[in-house]
Amino acid sequence: MFLSSAWTTNVYAQSKQLTLQDALRFALDHNQQLAVSRLEEQIGKQKTSEIRAQALPQLNATGSITDNIKKQVMVLPGEMNQNEPGKPMALEVGTTWNASASGTLTQQLFNQSVFTGLQAARSGEEYYALQTQQTKEKVIYNVSALYYGVLVRQEKLNVVQSNIDKMTKLVATTQSQLDNGLAKRIDLDRIKVNLVNYQTQKTQLINQLKVDENNLKVVMGMPVTEDLEFPAMALSDIEQKAALTQDFGSFNLENRTEFKVLKKTEELQQFQKKAYVSEYFPQLSFNAQYSYNGLSNKFDLFKGGNTTAQWFGMANVGLTLKIPIFDGFARRSRVRQAELTLAQVSKQLEANKLDLTTAFENARLNILNSLTTIKTQKENVALADEVYASTQNNYNLGLANLTDLLNAETSLAEAQNSYNEALLQYKIAELDLIKSHGNLPSLLN
Repeated sequence: MFLSSAWTTNVYAQSKQLTLQDALRFALDHNQQLAVSRLEEQIGKQKTSEIRAQALPQLNATGSITDNIKKQVMVLPGEMNQNEPGKPMALEVGTTWNASASGTLTQQLFNQSVFTGLQAARSGEEYYALQTQQTKEKVIYNVSALYYGVLVRQEKLNVVQSNIDKMTKLVATTQSQLDNGLAKRIDLDRIKVNLVNYQTQKTQLINQLKVDENNLKVVMGMPVTEDLEFPAMALSDIEQKAALTQDFGSFNLENRTEFKVLKKTEELQQFQKKAYVSEYFPQLSFNAQYSYNGLSNKFDLFKGGNTTAQWFGMANVGLTLKIPIFDGFARRSRVRQAELTLAQVSKQLEANKLDLTTAFENARLNILNSLTTIKTQKENVALADEVYASTQNNYNLGLANLTDLLNAETSLAEAQNSYNEALLQYKIAELDLIKSHGNLPSLLN
């Protein structure tokens, strides 16, 4: 089974019903997009280590052994030929076997690009962490919205089932009346048509509910083959909470992760500009090298005291100064590109501030609208229920016709569905408000 043992123990040991907190915790552990974001955060940390390495000493070692199969020949003037004066003399140069081991050390003493890169690397880690947090909040929001959608769909299904039960009883009553000559065949047929229509709606709602559940499972990172049960929507709890909603809090842009990501992007781009500017600075580095070389005409380089090889060491230390003079204005172009990118980020920050502020105001207005709608629809449901009960009683007494009864029943069903939809819109608006305050993780508690 896909569900982990911890999941099974925590959720199914007590209840098979999936709470919102259970769904959120499972999603944060299994959502693929969030997993990718966490891996990117780990990659960012490794990039920081890579950049930090540039400021540390660089030590390398090399070793080689060479067999000079055919040695180089050097021609000496004839004056140096004592055996045959005046005749040029060809001499082989070097030994047959050469061995060498060397080590080099390089340390940056002054390199503004490296120092700026270290500062940028630390900000880069924070940037990746913010991206992970942003992805986490998206997962929480999407799971919550889909979860509430499933609960409302279940309530609509309950309404349809209630209507089916009413129509089934009405069919039985009308059939009895028809058998006793107190009803018409056409009345029974009309009721049966309504019953079939409700049964069709039920089938459609069941299929839509399954699609909603599958969409939720995908966002949670759960296989669609997994069977889940959902609790009934606590309408009274939502009503009570909605009735108490008065204080929407003050909007603080600094709490929004989206804004923090853009601010960190701006900071990184400023470091990028500094890195380009630092290319105008000289670079100073320390370097040292030591090598140990062996020469022999026999392959006895490593025979210790019995070798014919001659070994000698060489060492050097020095400073390297690199002064940039002219590169065809490439550095200047990179600096200007960074400045233009900073201008773009600044505009994005302005647009983001406007969007987030508007989102908060819209969420606040949507909650106010939802509160009004919930109150109105609740009163409408009560009125429709009263009308239906009265019409049903009159129908049973023969004081109302079937059309009045069916219309009253349809009005009641519509009122119930509108009420459930109003509750869903309130929960979505509440989600948006929580998101506007940057408090989506609070839904885990």
